[in-house]
Amino acid sequence: MRIDKFLWSIRFYKTRSIAAEEIKKNRVSIGTSAVKSSKEVKEGDVIKIRKNQIDYKIKVIQIPKSRIGAKLVSLHIKDVTDKEQLELLKMRKLSQDYYRNRGEGRPTKKDRRDMDDYVESDLSSDFTDWDDFFGETDNVKDSED
Repeated sequence: MRIDKFLWSIRFYKTRSIAAEEIKKNRVSIGTSAVKSSKEVKEGDVIKIRKNQIDYKIKVIQIPKSRIGAKLVSLHIKDVTDKEQLELLKMRKLSQDYYRNRGEGRPTKKDRRDMDDYVESDLSSDFTDWDDFFGETDNVKDSED
């Protein structure tokens, strides 16, 4: 199987064209040599991939026939990435802002749901009977006439 198709089929890249672009940029290699998209992958090959400033290493256990589900990936490859690279990845994820800063831009869908939940819980605790609440203002207007 071609390496671009292999990387797509084991879900390392979202599309095959993205995998081919990364290979053209020399971010994928087998052993010590950079490869082309047409390079055939064999069982036992160790593929080095540079993605998100992390150097991943995967060992090919089995070649899939086509794109496989995420749960089946571990049957086809073994992750042999260095522990230092994995620690670097963890640190990068922790250092990134998970969510946008408060007050920047429009509220997201999550923000709107949170606001709705807050308003609903606040109103439900204060006013249980809306007719009584609005009925008082009608009585005041009626008495003024």
